[in-house]
Amino acid sequence: MDKTRGNSKTIIAATSNSHKVREFQEILGPFGYHVLSAKEAGGMPDVVEDADTFLGNATKKAVETARALGQMVVADDSGLEVLALNGEPGVFSSRYAGEGGNDGRNLAKLLNKLQGIEDRRARFVCVIAVATPDGLVGTAEGQVTGRIALAPAGNGGFGYDPGFIPDGFDQTFGELPPEVKNRLSHRANALQNAIQNHLF
Repeated sequence: MDKTRGNSKTIIAATSNSHKVREFQEILGPFGYHVLSAKEAGGMPDVVEDADTFLGNATKKAVETARALGQMVVADDSGLEVLALNGEPGVFSSRYAGEGGNDGRNLAKLLNKLQGIEDRRARFVCVIAVATPDGLVGTAEGQVTGRIALAPAGNGGFGYDPGFIPDGFDQTFGELPPEVKNRLSHRANALQNAIQNHLF
């Protein structure tokens, strides 16, 4: 983040998820930031996400990646919390159907567990953590509320997006245009909070 690219500032995203990197780029680009993945900046270390909170996992990824790369980085941990399931899948969102699970199986498991349940309220949560090689700089959180659809719809986004309908809309994140999702999403809210708090 101490680098520059033209008139933009470069941010290193501590993730190996290409979908997240693209969302970082689309959300932060208008603010004058250029986003590099950790792989592009020298390699993403193998961080074990074993904390029981989004905050714990985001902090761990940021601190360990900053130390490995010798540079300031931004990490996020995010997931879906469903009220009727006592907050599941939560921090296990990406591996809800097992360690070998994928987006389709995770969403299928969620929809199966919600069969016959009328209360489908849910929220996406994202915690952003910024760290330097010397340690944590700070964190910021964002969320978006909505409900779980009866069936997947749309091919956009990733993860649970085809199954999540944000409040005020009738379409899932998988159906809504990326620019709409990136205005509403938990990740957008968290990144905007991080900017407002001068974390990078």
